[in-house]
Amino acid sequence: MASEYGLKRHFNGEAARLIGGKIRAVHPGFDVEGYAAEVEERIPGKELKDRVLVLTEGLRSRLPQDYTEAVPILLAILGDELAEGEGVFNSSWFLMPVARYVEEYGLDHPGLSLDAIEEITKRHTGEYAIRPYLERHRAPTMERVAHWAVSPSHNVRRLATEGVRPRLPWARTLGDFVKDPRPVLEILEPLRGDPSEYVRKSVANNLNDIAKDHPDLVLGTVLRWTEESPTPETRWIVRHGLRTLVKQGDQQALALLGATGGEHVRVPRLRVAPAEVTVGDTLALDFDIENTDDRAHTVTVDYVVHHVRKNGRTIPKVFKLTALELGPGEKRTLEKSHPVREVRTRRYYAGEHAVDIQVNGLVRATGRFSLRT
Repeated sequence: MASEYGLKRHFNGEAARLIGGKIRAVHPGFDVEGYAAEVEERIPGKELKDRVLVLTEGLRSRLPQDYTEAVPILLAILGDELAEGEGVFNSSWFLMPVARYVEEYGLDHPGLSLDAIEEITKRHTGEYAIRPYLERHRAPTMERVAHWAVSPSHNVRRLATEGVRPRLPWARTLGDFVKDPRPVLEILEPLRGDPSEYVRKSVANNLNDIAKDHPDLVLGTVLRWTEESPTPETRWIVRHGLRTLVKQGDQQALALLGATGGEHVRVPRLRVAPAEVTVGDTLALDFDIENTDDRAHTVTVDYVVHHVRKNGRTIPKVFKLTALELGPGEKRTLEKSHPVREVRTRRYYAGEHAVDIQVNGLVRATGRFSLRT
């Protein structure tokens, strides 16, 4: 998914002209230049969602005030359905204010609005627009979502799972589903072996969300899935849906993925270099890993950087490294380059940082480096 910063730059007067021009083609008289001028005046200093709302409010004031008359006009500009692999934030990003229109103004017309969300999601996405309908019109919306889960359209099937994710990024949290995710898992049942990678990614992300609050429920669900539907597609979903539990070292999750024998693996040597770094440098990890058992084991190897925070405390961040099979008594050397660079979700602070080598969730060696800022 595109970053919020990258997307927000596109929602400006030019976006208003693009949307307005498409509307004027089906609704003569739409004031394109007035729309663009209003957007340019109101967007400075605003972030993505507020920029989108500005464009949405501009549509509201220029389209028929009767929602049931305005929505068909907006649906007429949608274009063709996206094929598998076409990014919603590449070719149809400009439809975000259209989806926001339904989200903001359609709650008194749930049937019409859910129809509109279904059509919008074929060309863009309706995962944000559907959330207030889940809160105000739970039963009919979940009935529609269940119908979407078996749609012939991969975009609509993906909406079924993405729209009910309890902790969808950039969206309001669905508190009821955080507390009791069983209705969400019912929606995922027919999607557990979906042929579309686009859908499978959403199912896996949904499982990963739920596993943060209800690990045992998710583990029981995916165990049944792997027994009832032992397909490559299901195995892919399970592997990616358990990623947080794997990073946490949950032994049941690791066992479900075939990782065994972590207790028999040791890391007799670990080198973290250089000993002192500054932001922008690259850290080199070089270590030996050895199976001390007389049986082969498949293991998942991660490394954990304990980032120093402003108050001096540390927060661990797990990074995936590799999965490999070690024969009886086998020893290997692994290497990894880790860039020490700031990202939007992480700032670095000076101090001693610990680095753990983790095998099947078990810490097997620890090194350190000092960060200068």
